[in-house]
Amino acid sequence: MSDNAHDSHTGPIKTPQQLLWTSFFSFVLPVFIIIGLVYYVTSAAKPAAGASDQALAIAQRIQPVASVELRDANRPLQAGEAVYNAQCAACHAAGLAGAPKLGDAAAWGARIATGYEALLTSALKGKGAMGAQGGGDFSDVEIGRAVVHLANAAGGKFDVPNPPAAPEAAK
Repeated sequence: MSDNAHDSHTGPIKTPQQLLWTSFFSFVLPVFIIIGLVYYVTSAAKPAAGASDQALAIAQRIQPVASVELRDANRPLQAGEAVYNAQCAACHAAGLAGAPKLGDAAAWGARIATGYEALLTSALKGKGAMGAQGGGDFSDVEIGRAVVHLANAAGGKFDVPNPPAAPEAAK
């Protein structure tokens, strides 16, 4: 066999120095990279994901699920116009997100035809882009008064709702 035939069967490593460098880059360098990655992952100097203020992030995670709000049950009922101005005018005055404007008889006509109960249910439970109004700052009767205010301004003939009468004490 000639030397050329012998050279074609040998690998790319010809000297012991090439073997040393190949071993280093194949085994030792990856070990150091893994050690560096483990050190980085286990270090505690990183901020929480998505939160620049760690105290705020903790407070948000441990906030109560529910809260109790005390209200004066004997406060006088708000008029429909006052409830409309406080709760409804933000969308219904400008017609935002398809809300029918106050006094727009064309937009309110089909809605008024469904009746007061259907309008009240839509207001309390929400409809379309409008969120539920029930359980907020106003009682259901006050939301009903705002519904009557909106509908009557557009030609409806609904009576202003009053709270249910308190049951009389048994004699």
